[in-house]
Amino acid sequence: METNGKDSEVFRNLPGIDTLLRTDTATRLVGAIGTNHLTGLARLVTDSLRQELRQVLESDSEIDTSNYTREILLKEAEYRLEDLWKQEQQTGMQRVINASGVVIHTNLGRAPLSVAAREAMLNAAGYCNLEYNIENGKRGKRGARAEHLLADITGAESALIVNNCAAACFLVLTTLANGGEAIVSRGELVEIGGDFRVPDVMEQSGARLVEVGTTNKTKVVDYERAITDETRMIVRVHPSNYRIVGFTAKPKVSDLADVAKRNGVLLYEDAGSGAILDMSEFGLGEEPLIADSIRQGADVVTFSGDKLLGGIQAGLIVGSGDVIAQIRRNPLYRALRVSKLVYAVLEATLEAFRRGNVSEEVPVLRMLSMPKSEIKTRTWHFAEKLRTALGAESDLKFEIGDGRSVVGGGSAPSVQPPTTLIALRHDKMTAAELESRMRRASTPVVCRVFDERVAIDLRTVTESEEEELISIIASIVAFQDAGKGKTL
Repeated sequence: METNGKDSEVFRNLPGIDTLLRTDTATRLVGAIGTNHLTGLARLVTDSLRQELRQVLESDSEIDTSNYTREILLKEAEYRLEDLWKQEQQTGMQRVINASGVVIHTNLGRAPLSVAAREAMLNAAGYCNLEYNIENGKRGKRGARAEHLLADITGAESALIVNNCAAACFLVLTTLANGGEAIVSRGELVEIGGDFRVPDVMEQSGARLVEVGTTNKTKVVDYERAITDETRMIVRVHPSNYRIVGFTAKPKVSDLADVAKRNGVLLYEDAGSGAILDMSEFGLGEEPLIADSIRQGADVVTFSGDKLLGGIQAGLIVGSGDVIAQIRRNPLYRALRVSKLVYAVLEATLEAFRRGNVSEEVPVLRMLSMPKSEIKTRTWHFAEKLRTALGAESDLKFEIGDGRSVVGGGSAPSVQPPTTLIALRHDKMTAAELESRMRRASTPVVCRVFDERVAIDLRTVTESEEEELISIIASIVAFQDAGKGKTL
């Protein structure tokens, strides 16, 4: 590209890397970023500015150079330098405010931990008695306390903990059905997310899959007829993330337990989300109670530690003592076992269940059990505070109305607890732009968008986060009104 005198003047106004690094913004950032990386970011910023200026000058020969003074370009470079650093930060783990109303939000880490669980994790972060018996000063059993609590609460003889529910399923099948047949209903051959399919896991475990029944109906006799000398187990899978309704039927756990016992095979139930407590009052009556499965004769049951339990990602295995002992001896268990932090969180969470105070202590259960009247009251109070923070002349308008929350995490897809929503609309921003601004705030806020409104559901926002959320919304509106953050 040939440049005239006017173009050359614009390019001369571009700040150099050294100039950008001497600005107040760079000085403020260098402690967090480091000199070398900050220099690299500054180079990216100046290169991008140069490229954009070249495109602007090529497209408009009558460009007004007064818009590209040395001061304006340096200010733009400072803004971009900080924004680039923020973008990098957002790719790492950080706290977000979940205002979506999706309680067990898979993309947001599923269950938020209780206060007790966070404290337990912090206590275990340093040295701890992970495999050390304080009483006798010798090597101790890893995860003994968490396993004891898990068995006690579910009524099982024994328990084992691995890193997620898929691993638990794989470990059970590999240990107990490798080289033999595993019978499962066609209606339970599900995909549970992330391309994780039950048939694929069963195949990888070395078990030969035997399908019985139909998609909507499977009877006890179907299982009975399929049993051969090669059968190792009957598998019962709870389809957490979908429902078949209408003309359907499936055997109870107790019926399958009778079949398994008569034929000398094991009964394994993958309970998916599972439930420790009866959750029918929350509309979650279809989620299997782990204690009921054990009581009705299941030899081994697996379920998640970070869904309806409200803890951390883990695969929980409970069942008869002999079966759990056999699974524990599998060398694969060592590859799938969990860290000290997982044990610490599970201990604290399971202690809350044993105390019987989980609806107050465990956030997931607190959110699911929150009555609509409480959310409505909180929402109106929140709206009044937000109106005060914005001022009477604000371009942000909002309405309060009825809505539905979502359980999430592949649990109870048909259950949508009633809630009260705040629907935000900005006169100068689209709903997509407003949602993007909230998502990219210093503390990201995740919302839902519908009917060109950004919806806030306080069911998943803790009361301690409300003031921060109001401040974020108000700052976004003020930033927009001031016309800041304009790029070339």
